[in-house]
Amino acid sequence: MSLDVTVLEQTDTCLRLSLQGSLDSDTYPLLENRLDELMTERIQLVAFDLQALDFISSAGLRVFFATVKKMKARGGRVAVSHMQPGVRKVFDIVKALPDLSVFASVEEMDEYLASFQK
Repeated sequence: MSLDVTVLEQTDTCLRLSLQGSLDSDTYPLLENRLDELMTERIQLVAFDLQALDFISSAGLRVFFATVKKMKARGGRVAVSHMQPGVRKVFDIVKALPDLSVFASVEEMDEYLASFQK
């Protein structure tokens, strides 16, 4: 599956993106590259509309976590809206188990996360 990244709004301090499709090990570089292109030093809010995001893997989650880390370092924020139930479940699972190494491999984790999104 593919990923489409659409800029919904871009101002001096705000960046709003819509993600459509699948954010996984094949497509995460597309989002990383778009963020690198669009996130100027003045951006204080990065907002993701996930209404059309059907799937997210651990590689996709890492993009969100890296963006949160980058924004926190500059005193900014990251917001997420319109999560589909399966994607929301993945975020909830990761939040509930932040410090535990439950999976033997990334592949095993991705299979587990995918089962919630079908």
